[in-house]
Amino acid sequence: MQLNTQNSKIQQSIEVAHLYYEQELSQNQIAAQLNISRPTVSRLLKSAKEQGLVRIQIMDPLESAEVLEQRISEKYGVGEVHVVPIPMVNSAAALDTVGNYAAHYLEDTVTDNDIIGIGWGKTIHKIASYLDVNEEVKNVQVVQLKGSVSHSKQHTYAYESINSFAAAFRSIPQYLPLPVIFEQQITKDLVEQERHIQYLMDLGRKANVAVFTVGTVRDSALVFQLDFFSEEEMQYLKQHAVGDVFSRFIDQNGAIVSDKIDRRTIGIQLDDLRQKEHAILVAAGSAKVPAVAAALRGDYANTLIIDQHAAQELVDNQLD
Repeated sequence: MQLNTQNSKIQQSIEVAHLYYEQELSQNQIAAQLNISRPTVSRLLKSAKEQGLVRIQIMDPLESAEVLEQRISEKYGVGEVHVVPIPMVNSAAALDTVGNYAAHYLEDTVTDNDIIGIGWGKTIHKIASYLDVNEEVKNVQVVQLKGSVSHSKQHTYAYESINSFAAAFRSIPQYLPLPVIFEQQITKDLVEQERHIQYLMDLGRKANVAVFTVGTVRDSALVFQLDFFSEEEMQYLKQHAVGDVFSRFIDQNGAIVSDKIDRRTIGIQLDDLRQKEHAILVAAGSAKVPAVAAALRGDYANTLIIDQHAAQELVDNQLD
């Protein structure tokens, strides 16, 4: 009975915290909505902070974006860092603002005859949504750097993203029409021998611009919703990986955590990613910080675009 009471208090503390910090309701408004007293709301908010359910991060205005950029560059050895100011800690706002910034960065970076390789997911789709048609560059190609087919009902935005990228740079989209992770390695190896797939993989290796994000190993991670893994494999990845780069799962130092799963994965090899002229990692939100840190330690990106709040956490990030 005591455990049930404790769990109930935790759940109520979380509910109150969401209303107060995310929906910005006053304590009186929360009390009225939940039919509890205002002092109870105050106690629940205090309890949420004491139990670590809520973290208050003070963004020092003197710790400017430029300072964070320099500190990240020095700490992780990444050549180019862009910290995007975000007015408030809100994941949707952060993704929107970072996506907009990354789109403009790409428009300024891509030149004639470039080959752009992209991943998929919400971050890449957000970038794609902000791209304008670029009439100044010529002969640009756009290719998917990992498989894009899923039998799940979850939306990967793979086709929408590459179509928008191709339209912006007046190119024909080069789809990689395969699952990113196969059930059997032998099937994946056979498929890779097909001439058109070899052409696409070679084009991906030749791409001098790679635009990608990192995935997490939370239950809600998109790649975990696509029916690629057994329950045992998902538990292993959650225990040993901090995230993924192009669906290749890495530990906190950027090393592959499962060769067996990696051999079933189709797409760019991480060693090839290191060779890109522009390996542009775009990330928004605190949840991605451990994977961003791992990707930078693995030297998979030479350009980072990240929101200011996540950037501060990246500076503070320490190996376990």
